[in-house]
Amino acid sequence: MRISNKVLNALKNGDPIVALETTIITHGMPYPQNIETAFEVENVVIKNGAVPATIGILDGVVIVGL
Repeated sequence: MRISNKVLNALKNGDPIVALETTIITHGMPYPQNIETAFEVENVVIKNGAVPATIGILDGVVIVGL
């Protein structure tokens, strides 16, 4: 498993973290709306004081904080 530095720092500091799935990106919406929506959701999380932790699997590795 790989965890991004932003998520690791939030964990260490006790900051709020919101887990987000990648369904929107992979098969929820057509491109490029899928990417735009994923970024919009992450921005909403940030604007509300939390760290987004989008979770996905790339090349068989779980990644937290894409």
